[in-house]
Amino acid sequence: MSRVIASHEVMLGKPVIRGTRLIVELLLRKMSEGATAANLLTMYPQLEAADVAAALAYATALLAQEEIIGLAA
Repeated sequence: MSRVIASHEVMLGKPVIRGTRLIVELLLRKMSEGATAANLLTMYPQLEAADVAAALAYATALLAQEEIIGLAA
């Protein structure tokens, strides 16, 4: 069972960590601002390390599906 789920009934369908209302976007934003996985686990005690890894894997999979049209010179 996936740790990242999306349902229109929770957070308007944004991907969240299963069993929480923590959206993947929030976790990624916090990490982009310098938070570590350990920081996230402290800030959000309902998270497990595997949840943080799942959020990163979800984002990676999403980006891997992107179609690149062309690169600017």
